Amino acid sequence: MNTKKIKIAIVDDEQDILEMISKYLIREGSFDVHTFANPVSALGQINETFDVVLLDIMMPQMNGLDVLVKLQEQKIPAKVIMMTAYSTLDKVLKSHREGATHYIMKPFSSLQDLAIKIKEVL
Repeated sequence: MNTKKIKIAIVDDEQDILEMISKYLIREGSFDVHTFANPVSALGQINETFDVVLLDIMMPQMNGLDVLVKLQEQKIPAKVIMMTAYSTLDKVLKSHREGATHYIMKPFSSLQDLAIKIKEVL
């Protein structure tokens, strides 16, 4: 039986979102969760050991789409799921062009659905 936890990075400037998602995923038991409130510092710490990156699009320090491009340039193999409360078709299309695996809207319909979606992208 494989007991390896899914290593996930959550990058969001909203502390409440970071805490809510990380507490749920840790309690769920299948995830090794790392949170980053600053996308610039996240870029220096997200490496090839991560399986999934949950990445907010709208952040003051650096746009999530720019972070996605940098992760691709660094050849980080993690699956990237973009998150936003402000969706436009242009952002969805650009995130997929830049390598995002999936795109989800905040607020989430349920954290259980989010956990399922994370496992599905793997």
